[in-house]
Amino acid sequence: QVQLVESGGGLVQPGGSLRLSCAASLSIFSFNAMAWYRQAPGKQRELVASITIGGATDYADSVKGRFTISRDNARNTVYLQMNSLKPEDTAVYYCNTLKNLRSWGQGTKVSVSS
Repeated sequence: QVQLVESGGGLVQPGGSLRLSCAASLSIFSFNAMAWYRQAPGKQRELVASITIGGATDYADSVKGRFTISRDNARNTVYLQMNSLKPEDTAVYYCNTLKNLRSWGQGTKVSVSS
């Protein structure tokens, strides 16, 4: 059973914007803080942003002021608005719980290049 489905990635020029979406199963979304992670080529997966059930957010220093995480509890969906994108943001982006990770989805690829 597919539980996490990411979408919204693509190719964008430096300085551009993208909005990622993650549809989660109700059993995951309703009771967990959610997070976005990314894995760049040749690097380990890293935590990018998180949001609690109540809406409190936290960000990696590398994306603070540029990325915004949000969640729609009615749609069981978490979003990542990415602005002022840089080439170093190029990665496959995944969503998952902040703790007690579930099986990873397929991710969505973000490429930032001119």
